[in-house]
Amino acid sequence: MSIKESELTLKGAGVTGVPSDLLARTSTHAVSDAPPAGKARELPLVVLSPGFEKTLSSLTGLAEDLASRGYVVAAISHTHENLATVFPDGRVATCTACQVEPHDQSFWDKVGATRADDVSFVLDELTGLRPRWEGSQLIDPAKIAMVGHSAGGASSVAALLKDPRIKAGMNIDGLAIVPVPTSGLGKPFLFLGAQATRTPGSQEAASWETAWQHLTGWKRWLVVVGTEHASFTDTALLGEQAGLDTGATLPAARSMEITRAYVAAFLDLHLRGTPQPLLDQASASYPEVKVCAVEQKSCA
Repeated sequence: MSIKESELTLKGAGVTGVPSDLLARTSTHAVSDAPPAGKARELPLVVLSPGFEKTLSSLTGLAEDLASRGYVVAAISHTHENLATVFPDGRVATCTACQVEPHDQSFWDKVGATRADDVSFVLDELTGLRPRWEGSQLIDPAKIAMVGHSAGGASSVAALLKDPRIKAGMNIDGLAIVPVPTSGLGKPFLFLGAQATRTPGSQEAASWETAWQHLTGWKRWLVVVGTEHASFTDTALLGEQAGLDTGATLPAARSMEITRAYVAAFLDLHLRGTPQPLLDQASASYPEVKVCAVEQKSCA
């Protein structure tokens, strides 16, 4: 993060009593301008989309893990939908969309459509005739997926419907605010969420159940015991270290480990064709994760 992004993110989260540049000074495992490694048209591409108001930095832990596994990762800060986007020339765009009321279905329809356009633009810039990244020749344009948290996860439906280049999508604990059309969506799709709010039959899971009925391809619904909405992002890790109570009972480091494992399994299956038993049944390695039988309203 830049200093300004750190300042506005902390302010937006209501965090006080810490230096405003704290997040800009937080160490990560990523290195700026590292030379990309791989062979031409060898690497799958994953687009990451954060939650509403959140910057791409909230998915750093997931992005780093996927990159270490040989994925090209493009994380998007959706301008005017997050607390701060700082451009290379120093311009700062704040969350204009946050001022819009009400957040009704027409609002979320626009968010989904805008994010789908953002994703298609990024794919054009990375895989088009004049790519903007020096490692673009490494990308296999036939192996592209989108993974998002919260509104980013919901928007993956809009992107899958709009752009044929995207082969699979994943919604991490986001309401299914972008509807799946009754005509169906046949691309692979995975729901991963908090057990307390995303178990089939609960009121909070109603939007997932509606979407589930119209997902006609490979699909799975998984929930994680002891998590809450932020558990699947860096927000939980940083908040826990700062002494903030997010409401989760599962340690943030374990939540991140689980998120990384299941996102990677989904992508390895659908972009690399590697079988993943982890997605089909309960795992002794991750007993916190439950596989849901939607029709039976149960997860085990």
